[in-house]
Amino acid sequence: MNKQSKYKAYRVEEKDGNYISSIKEIPFTPLEQGELLIKVHYSSLNYKDALSSIGNKGVTRNYPHTPGIDAAGTIVSSKSNKFSVSDQVIVTSYDLGMNTDGGFAQYVKVPEDWAVKLPENLTMKEAMTIGTAGLTAGMSVLRLSEMVKPEDGPIIVSGATGGVGSLSVVILKKLGYKTVAITGKAPEMEFLKKLGVDEIILRKDFEAMDNKPLLKPIFAGGIDTVGGVILENIIKSTRPMGVVTCCGNVASPKLDLTVFPFILRGVTLIGIDSQNYPMTYREKVWNKLSNEWKNDRLTEASAEISLKELNEKIALMLKGKLKGRTVVTLEV
Repeated sequence: MNKQSKYKAYRVEEKDGNYISSIKEIPFTPLEQGELLIKVHYSSLNYKDALSSIGNKGVTRNYPHTPGIDAAGTIVSSKSNKFSVSDQVIVTSYDLGMNTDGGFAQYVKVPEDWAVKLPENLTMKEAMTIGTAGLTAGMSVLRLSEMVKPEDGPIIVSGATGGVGSLSVVILKKLGYKTVAITGKAPEMEFLKKLGVDEIILRKDFEAMDNKPLLKPIFAGGIDTVGGVILENIIKSTRPMGVVTCCGNVASPKLDLTVFPFILRGVTLIGIDSQNYPMTYREKVWNKLSNEWKNDRLTEASAEISLKELNEKIALMLKGKLKGRTVVTLEV
């Protein structure tokens, strides 16, 4: 256990209905049975973190609060039979950074069941470049690849310049799939080409497709990160026996569909719940991300920042102007 009595954290406080973020010093609290105290080396910035920082009560109910749904670090104190002091671990999702103080801090205290041992072939920085976004992408690709193979046809990915979308493209390309990217950011086409995307469709064009129960069957599968009309049109454009995964609703949580894609084409829609996904799947995906799925492109499309730079990056993310992954270093 570190002898210091306080640690630094990016803290969000509610004052007269406004949410103010600053770096504060927080006192340590005692560990309960089954808990771990982790010295955080790296975290990463996700959309949920941005929402938490502006007082979104659907993400975080009570303030003051420390966001950060991802953390990678070293255990410095343990009341667990599963982990020991000096173990390097990854913690992603569950309640971390939502209603439990998260990874934008030098230390986090979490239940043992939330932690995964850092795979041997992965550094902590690489793990946070992947983070919840990469874990979600990996879960999406894993479920899709169980039923759709590269020779079956192209896979369409929405929100392709974002964290989940860009990492999904990278993993799919590693596995030999042809990829089609949907993006609302025309200036980012060069970024997508560097990721290896085979074809790019602008969001406005994809959203403007005919409002028919079924569209021309083009894609063997899809990975959707935004929901709404985009997901509707992906499903309606999927070939017989194709698979679509969905993990986001930033465009809309609603779907206006008939059952025809499902009963006439046999399309399968799979929801990806990265927050509470079973640990057996998490470990499987992390092992794949550190071995056969590992690729320099998984980690090169990222930027590293300090706690002091979080406000600026969060503002960009909320405006939809942040591309790739943003890794937060807690090392001083």
